[in-house]
Amino acid sequence: MRKQPNLFPFFKDRFVALIFLVVLGIQLASCENDQAEIKRVTKVSTEPIEHIKGLEILYSDSGLVRVKVNSPELKKIIFPEPITEMPSGIHIQFYDENKNVTSELRSKYAIHYENENKWEAQKDVVVINEKGDQLNTEKLIWNEREEKLTSDEHVKITTAEEIIYGKGFEANQDFSRYKIFNVKGRINVNK
Repeated sequence: MRKQPNLFPFFKDRFVALIFLVVLGIQLASCENDQAEIKRVTKVSTEPIEHIKGLEILYSDSGLVRVKVNSPELKKIIFPEPITEMPSGIHIQFYDENKNVTSELRSKYAIHYENENKWEAQKDVVVINEKGDQLNTEKLIWNEREEKLTSDEHVKITTAEEIIYGKGFEANQDFSRYKIFNVKGRINVNK
C-alpha cells in the first residue's frame, strides 16, 4: 500500500499567508491620511532663521572698508527665497579709499535680496552725498554688483542751487552723478 503524502504543512503555510494578506489588505484599505498632519509635517517655514538687534556690518574690498550698514533690527529669512529684512530701518555709509564718507542712505524699512545682490530701501528714503545734495523718495534700489542707485518713484533732489522734482532716478553708488527722469519742476534757491 502506498502512503498518502501529508499535505497539511503545504496547506498550513498557504493558509497562514492567505490570512496575513487578508489582514494586511484590511489595514491598508482602512488607512486614511490626516490632511492637517500632512500639512504640519510638510510645511516649509517662512519664519526668520535669525533675528538680530543692533546690527553693524562692514563690507570691505582689498582690505578697505567700502560700506557700513547699521540697523536696529535684522531678520534673515530663507524661504521662499533668501532675504534679509530690516523692518526698523537702515543707515548705510559709503566710503572712498581714504575712509571718507562719500554718501549716506537712510530709510525706515529695507530688504536685501541675497541672490540678486540688491537692496531695496522704502519709506522716507534719504540719500546725501559729500557735496550735501539730498535725494528724497519712497523707494530706492541699490544694486551692489553695478554700484548703482535707481528708483521708479517720485523723487526730489535738493542741491545748493535748486530743488528738482521728477519720476524716476538713476545714480552711481556715491550719488555724485545722477539723472532724473520725467522732470516735473525746478525751483531755484536764492540765498
